[in-house]
Amino acid sequence: MKPLLIVKTGQTLPALRESGEDFEDWIMRGLALDRGRVFVVNAYANEALPELDAIAGMVVTGSPAMVTDREPWSERCAAYMGEAVALSVPILGICYGHQLLAHACGGAVDYHPQGREMGTVAIDNTAAAQQDSLFGAMPERFLGHTTHSQSVLRLPEGAVLLARSAHDGHQAFRIGANAWGVQFHPEFDAQIMKGYVGERREVLIAEGYDIDALIEGVFETPEATHLLREFALLTGVT
Repeated sequence: MKPLLIVKTGQTLPALRESGEDFEDWIMRGLALDRGRVFVVNAYANEALPELDAIAGMVVTGSPAMVTDREPWSERCAAYMGEAVALSVPILGICYGHQLLAHACGGAVDYHPQGREMGTVAIDNTAAAQQDSLFGAMPERFLGHTTHSQSVLRLPEGAVLLARSAHDGHQAFRIGANAWGVQFHPEFDAQIMKGYVGERREVLIAEGYDIDALIEGVFETPEATHLLREFALLTGVT
């Protein structure tokens, strides 16, 4: 059976890595897959990406990088994702991966005009989500963990908008038959989200955030996390 590829586009915060885990570990937990069914490539470290016919699908992680920097490794990932879309290889892009998928397919990514989105937020599905193979079983409104300064400002031509939040109108979309981008982090739990708020405390205060309110507003997000398991089932790796 072909493995599921995790394209690692960066590392989480150093303080969170002290636990011995990183994006790929949280993602694998949500997918309910062990390492024997998953192939991890550190794309930001210029590790080679496998041939697309050798994988069942891919999850593209978040990153501290910015898509607009157009780093060579990032542009290679974007081209790889574009090829995967053309071949209908299943893709789930998370945060940076969501933005990179949009960029790869002709959308526009840049800093959000209203600044950062941070914390656990309410996300509303569109009517189109009800007919989507990944989002179809989701409730109309669910909670998701967010931490990002850049956003998808314009969807690729032909993309289907699946979800939005009060801050970000493009929380989720699908392009092609089975390539999805989600701006929120389905792999985060409440402890991880609180860790991000704590580590970015000074920056958030400078931007006018109420840190106590942010922390108090962090909740578990089981519906968002369940998307990972659904994606694994969709690729046939389970």
